Amino acid sequence: MSEAAETALAVIEVKIGTEEGVGEWTEITQKMISKFADLTDDHQFIHVDPEAAKSVGFPTTIAHGFLTLSMLTHLGASIPQDPQMFVGVAMGMNYGFDKVRFIAPVPNGSRVRCRSTLKAAEPKGDAIHLTRTFTMEIEGSEKPALVADWIVRMVYP
Repeated sequence: MSEAAETALAVIEVKIGTEEGVGEWTEITQKMISKFADLTDDHQFIHVDPEAAKSVGFPTTIAHGFLTLSMLTHLGASIPQDPQMFVGVAMGMNYGFDKVRFIAPVPNGSRVRCRSTLKAAEPKGDAIHLTRTFTMEIEGSEKPALVADWIVRMVYP
């Protein structure tokens, strides 16, 4: 393990189990939902037809689960981070998810934000696999939209 990775791991390990913070609110619009439907060719009526969505109990159209999951990149970036965790990192890349659960639908027009807890850090050669648990909140809802354990591979020279 490189010296930069060892130093970063020491900083990260003391933070495991702590909440990193809460990000900014972002509105999920019908324009976003429709663009995602076009991009993924998923035009199920609950996403694109407000009247049909109401006929099955939703207040309006709802965002695709994978749209909300893909929003973690944007929402996670608004969560303040300790810059010492990233000193010397050459790059970070998406490694995947250990667990993803879609808890509640996100209606068109809702505002969402994420909170993040540092779950684990695992050394992998000159890299660290950093696992963060993201909880996506829906403004005004007791249930979160999703909870996901996201693993990022941080590579050190």
